[in-house]
Amino acid sequence: MRKSEFFGMAPTAAVELLAAAPVVHLAATNERGEPVLRTLHAVVLGGAIYFHGAPVGEKAEAIGRAAVIAAEEVVATIPSHVFDPERACPATTYYRSAQAHGVLEGVEDVGVKARVLQALMEKHQPDGGYRPITADDPLYRGAVRGIGVVRMGLGRVDGKAKLGQNRRPEELSRVVEFLWRRGEVSDLRAIELVLAANPGVAVPEFLRGPEGVQMACALGPADVEAACDLLDGAYWNEDVPRDTLARAHVGAQAWVGAREAETGRLIATGRAVSDRAKWAWLYDVSVAPAWRGRGVGRALVRLLLAHPAVRGARRVRLRTRDAQGLYRGFGFVEGSARHAEMELVRG
Repeated sequence: MRKSEFFGMAPTAAVELLAAAPVVHLAATNERGEPVLRTLHAVVLGGAIYFHGAPVGEKAEAIGRAAVIAAEEVVATIPSHVFDPERACPATTYYRSAQAHGVLEGVEDVGVKARVLQALMEKHQPDGGYRPITADDPLYRGAVRGIGVVRMGLGRVDGKAKLGQNRRPEELSRVVEFLWRRGEVSDLRAIELVLAANPGVAVPEFLRGPEGVQMACALGPADVEAACDLLDGAYWNEDVPRDTLARAHVGAQAWVGAREAETGRLIATGRAVSDRAKWAWLYDVSVAPAWRGRGVGRALVRLLLAHPAVRGARRVRLRTRDAQGLYRGFGFVEGSARHAEMELVRG
C-alpha cells in the first residue's frame, strides 16, 4: 500500500488545518524566477486563503504566479522504546500537514480587503481591544486602500496525517498507553487523533465506558457550547455568567467528557484544576438527563481521577449536595471540620 493511502487527509480536514494554523508558509517565485519563501499570517474566507503585505516587494511580485501555501502541526513525538525496548532508533513524529496549490491574485475590492483584515484581527487578537475594521471607517479608510491583500483559491488542497496508520493495532495500543502515562497536555489530544485515525485499535481501558458511549480525554474549544448547555441550570453555577463558565473550561488542566457513539454528541462533561502534586479540585461534572443512571457519570469520574493532571494529586476535593453516593464509591468522604475553609469572592 502506498504511503498516500495510509496517511492521506480529506480535503475538508486539510482546509480546516490551514484555517486554524497560527502561521502558514508561502512558496512561490518572483518576476525574476527567484524563489519566495515566507511565513505568513493568513485567514480562510469563502473558499480562498488570504494574507496581507506591502503593495510592493517580493509577495507583490509573486502575484499572478503559481504558489503553494502550507501549514503543519506536530501531534506527538513517540520515542523508539515504545516499539523496541533495546534497539536504538530515531523517535517517530506524528504530525498533520496541509497544502493548497493555486495562483496568487491581488485583491482590489476595499470591502473584501476590510473583511480580510478584520478576520486577521479576530484570529490573532481574539480578546478585542480595537475598533472593528470597516472599509468606510475614516480611521481605516486610507490604510485599507493602501495595503496589499493577496488571495489564492482553495480549488486544489491536499494533506497528510501521519498518525500511526502503518502500525499494527497492538503497537498503536502501546502508543496510546504510553501517551496516557506520559501525560503531557498535547499527548491527550494526540490520543484522540490516533484513535480516530485507526478505528481498528481496541479502546484502551481508561477510555472504556457504557455501551453506546465514547469517552473523551481531551475536550477543547469546539466543545465549549455543548458543555455549557449540559451545565445550564446547575445549582452550583447559578451566579456564573455563561462566558465565565466557558473560560473556566478552556482554562482547566483536565477536561474530559463522553459522547454518544452514534452521533458524536457531547452527553457528559467534567473538569478539574490541579497542581499535580498536593491537591486537585473536581468541578462541573454533569451528565445529560437522558443518559443518567446508565454508568456514564461513574465512567466520567473514573476518567477524570485517572487524568495526568489529577492522578498525582495527594488530595482531591469537590463540592456536591446530591451525588455523594457516586463519589463515595471512589473513596471520597465528607470533609473534616478541623480544616476551616475560607473563600474570597471577587466581583
